Amino acid sequence: MKNNVIVGIIMGSDSDLPIMEDAFKIFKDFGIGYEVKILSAHRTPDQHSEYSKSAVDRGLKVIIAAAGGAAHLPGVTAAHTTLPVIGVPIKGKSLEGIDSLLSIVQMPPGVPVATVSINGAKNAAILAVEIIALSDNTVLSQLKDFKKKIESESLAKNEKIKV
Repeated sequence: MKNNVIVGIIMGSDSDLPIMEDAFKIFKDFGIGYEVKILSAHRTPDQHSEYSKSAVDRGLKVIIAAAGGAAHLPGVTAAHTTLPVIGVPIKGKSLEGIDSLLSIVQMPPGVPVATVSINGAKNAAILAVEIIALSDNTVLSQLKDFKKKIESESLAKNEKIKV
């Protein structure tokens, strides 16, 4: 893994960790440095604000914010930084994550949050890799290889079809 941390992954609670581990794996596979923090928009607002406001100066290129329930973390993060923020709605107990999804995608004009599927940590990481690849040719090359690999894996499934 690269020594320099360029992706921030934040969650409102450690209960989101099992879902977000899919993102960790993608960054490890690509050798992209990342950090993980538990920073609630509601329980630790000052620490979260400082984290988001200082992200650019600390060298981050993108932030992934995972949240369930009211799911304010991605939107509040986007309000405090100029970096791209990717929201991961986390499936909750009462509304299956639909509440989180709607909270994250309904941002007001001027404060966008890219949003992936419910529990979509892997796609959030891949989107972050695509953003990083815009200015890093090594990551771009790895991304092209990754896309070819998933294409081959998908096509190989045709060989297993028995009709």
